[in-house]
Amino acid sequence: MQRRLPAMPPVRRFTRAEVRQRCAGGACLVLAGRRLYDLSPFVRLHPGGQQLLLERAGTDVSAALDGPPHRHSRNARRWLEQYYVGELGDAQVGAAAPGALVPYTQRTDPRGTEQPSLVRSSIFILTDLVDWRKPLLWQVGHLGEKYDEWVHQPVDRPIRLFHSSIFESLSKTAWYMVCVVWIPVVLYLSWNCYTALGRGNTRLFSTFTYSIRIREYWFPLLFLVGMFVWSFLEYLIHRFLFHMRPPASNYYLITLHFLLHGQHHKSPFDDSRLVFPPVPASLVIGFFYVLVQALFPEAFGLSIFTGGLFGYIVYDMMHYYLHYGSPKKGTYLCRLKAYHVKHHFEHQRAGNSVFGLLGCHWRMLGSGRYTAPYFSLTLAQPGGRQGHLDHNFHNPAGPLMGNSGCCH
Repeated sequence: MQRRLPAMPPVRRFTRAEVRQRCAGGACLVLAGRRLYDLSPFVRLHPGGQQLLLERAGTDVSAALDGPPHRHSRNARRWLEQYYVGELGDAQVGAAAPGALVPYTQRTDPRGTEQPSLVRSSIFILTDLVDWRKPLLWQVGHLGEKYDEWVHQPVDRPIRLFHSSIFESLSKTAWYMVCVVWIPVVLYLSWNCYTALGRGNTRLFSTFTYSIRIREYWFPLLFLVGMFVWSFLEYLIHRFLFHMRPPASNYYLITLHFLLHGQHHKSPFDDSRLVFPPVPASLVIGFFYVLVQALFPEAFGLSIFTGGLFGYIVYDMMHYYLHYGSPKKGTYLCRLKAYHVKHHFEHQRAGNSVFGLLGCHWRMLGSGRYTAPYFSLTLAQPGGRQGHLDHNFHNPAGPLMGNSGCCH
């Protein structure tokens, strides 16, 4: 049964004086033709840094979007449309046509009082393939052949997965909970492994004629091996499981894909879903704990497991930082942020492209080469000046939404 769409609100018109006034008050409004966008909520998230956007507040960014030499991707333009708030003009116009973008130009608080500040457009609330007012997990499986395209069209809004408030709370977490829960575990296991190895009872290949005694000074090496194993495991999982294309006819595999990773690609800036929640994480970590204990002598395997667990913590923290942090230009993290932005907005599905945070390093080892990305942008500066910027990963995004360089 097709869901009925509510009546579309009218499209609001703004005068140039209103735009200038709001920009002077700290808002970041930009124009593309006569369409007006409020990028204020996106400024601090912009992969290329907030200064690029703030310099263009109140100006027309059509040239920056179209290039040359840098033309923004379809996903970048879709991302921009989420911040649509109205048209440049002097009068109100009629309601938007069904299926058009839906602008909301005022925020309503719980008491029903309208707030004067602009907010981003709820572009997909009324017109998307799913009903964003309801939990998504039970809806996505019905998308069938439309799922793959839909899930790789990112939006800037939070996701609700479950009807149950308990399950919903377990499916998301604050970033710092990863450290709060797992760092004490790493410290305890490290102490336990070091003291166990120090007793001199741990032997590798003990069933053979000659065995190797593993002492406490082996622990740092085993810890590093665990981190190395985790990085490779993450790459394999990300590439071959998270980025599988579920059969369009299989409701359950589509639902599973969305639960495992599709939700993150649909809403890459949902900060409550950027790290692995402790409860489901404990199930996965428990599985690997049992596996390692079954394959290796206790203290030996536990040392590798501890290093892998620490590698996971570093990975999750880095992942959150790459979405919300602002690394200094020219640094490794700046290059990694650019690489990850490309993964979300341009090459989400390409088999030989970017997977996870560590894909470029493992592909480098596989191909025997590492090529630093290079790209060039011509930016329209305020006042009509043209600034030409050549980038070797110094600016991880284009002038607005940002295609970016990548490991080749």
